[in-house]
Amino acid sequence: MEKGLFITFEGADGCGKTTQMNLLHEYLILKGYDVVLTREPGGKGLGERIREILLNYEGEVSSQAEAFLFLADRAQNIDVIVKPAVDAGKIVLCDRHIDSTIAYQGYGRGVNLERLKMLNDIATNKFMPDLTYVFDIDVETSQSRVGKNKDRMESAGVEFFEKVKKGYLELAKKEPERVKVINSANTIENIFAQVKEIFEKTIC
Repeated sequence: MEKGLFITFEGADGCGKTTQMNLLHEYLILKGYDVVLTREPGGKGLGERIREILLNYEGEVSSQAEAFLFLADRAQNIDVIVKPAVDAGKIVLCDRHIDSTIAYQGYGRGVNLERLKMLNDIATNKFMPDLTYVFDIDVETSQSRVGKNKDRMESAGVEFFEKVKKGYLELAKKEPERVKVINSANTIENIFAQVKEIFEKTIC
């Protein structure tokens, strides 16, 4: 591939997005593609330090500070990991990206959506994913999948995650060419069949 691809995986905690990303990674490797895995927060190096703060800091964190920490991690991920790999013709699979900020900090926390979009554009220099999967699932199921040992973000509560779910579906309505919604209540195998089908359509 002369130009690589940037593919992101989104959804509420417990939706199965990481499982599907790893399955697609294995599938693409078998097909001979050069693939890079990353995540937000927590890409290699600096991102790992930021992730530790975001998920495990026990003191009060303002919604604005939380958003800026995610954005700082995003800028690092795009500049150091994602863009160089895509420019080199690789496929980058990323666990969470710009849509998480809109869904979680925007719809969930109530931070101004237009401001978040502007800040996302600054953090990424408007370098957008070619394809985004959103794995949609009801809040009760996603919460049960996460289990009892929740990190700071996972502990936000049912009302918060109902807003997050709504946010993801609104994003899909606004950008249907990029954002593809998959029902995550299906079996892992059936979900992955849809993931593969969407990917094949994207690269053709």
